Amino acid sequence: MSDTKKAAVLGSPIAHSLSPVLHRAAYEALGLRDWTYGRFEVDEASLPGFWAGLGPEWRGLSLTMPLKRAVIPLLDAVSDVAASVEAVNTVVFTEQGRRVGDNTDIPGMVAALRERGIDWVETAAILGAGATASSALAALAQVCEGEIVTYVRSAARAAEMREWGARLGVDVRIEDWANAEQALRAPLVIATTPAGATDALAASVPGRPATLFDVLYDPWPSALAARWSGCGGAVVGGLDLLVHQALLQVELMTGCAPAPLSAMRAKGEAALAKSPSES
Repeated sequence: MSDTKKAAVLGSPIAHSLSPVLHRAAYEALGLRDWTYGRFEVDEASLPGFWAGLGPEWRGLSLTMPLKRAVIPLLDAVSDVAASVEAVNTVVFTEQGRRVGDNTDIPGMVAALRERGIDWVETAAILGAGATASSALAALAQVCEGEIVTYVRSAARAAEMREWGARLGVDVRIEDWANAEQALRAPLVIATTPAGATDALAASVPGRPATLFDVLYDPWPSALAARWSGCGGAVVGGLDLLVHQALLQVELMTGCAPAPLSAMRAKGEAALAKSPSES
C-alpha cells in the first residue's frame, strides 16, 4: 500500500489557482516527500461525487469558488471562524476519519496586515460586497476599533453586508459605489472587487494615502495599487493574502508548524513573474 498523502485545491474555474505552487513549495522546504498536492475542476454539481470517491490517503482540501458554502453540508464539523461567515476554504481529514471545515482566509488576512505592522486602525473602508468582503469584515472585527464603511453597487448587496456586520458584531455603514472615492481617505482600505473594478478610482488617490489592501494578485499591480504606491501609501497585495492563508492550510493539513513563509512567497512570486495568465 502506498504511503502517499494527498491534498488538492478544488473549484471552478481552477486552472488559474496558485495553490499548487504554494503548497508544493512548503512540502519541499519541510521535506515532506510523501505528500502530493493536485488541482481539480469541481463545481457544485460534481462536488458530491468527487467527495464520495476520496480515500484514506487524503489529508486535506483547499476550496475556492463556488464551493466554499456548498461543501458545508458534507462536513462532520465546521470551525467557529468558518461558521461566522458561512464559508469554508479548508477541509482537514483527521486520523479518526472526520472531515472538518475551516477558514484560513480570515486569519490569513489578519496575518498579512500584521506582517506590515498594521495591528489596529480606528476606522476602515471596504470596496465591494461579495464573498471576500464578508471575510474582510470578519478580519476587520479583529483590527478595527470603530466604524467600517462598505461601498456597494446594489441594495441587495447592502442588505447582505448589514447582515454580516450584525452577525460579526461590527459597526457597518453602507455607502453607494458612486461615492467610492471617499473610501480612499480611510486609514485602511480593503479592495475586494474583481480586476478592473477599481481602476477608475486611481485618479482620486489622495496625496498622502494610508494603507491599501488589494486582494487581487493577477494582474498586479492593479491601477489603484500602482497609483497608491506611487503616492507613498502602503500596499498589501493579494499574493500576501494567498501565501498567509496557504501557510495556515499547510500547518492544519500536515501538522508541521511553522510552515515556510519565505519559500512559499518566493515560489509564488516566481510563478506570477513567469506566466501571469496561468497563475
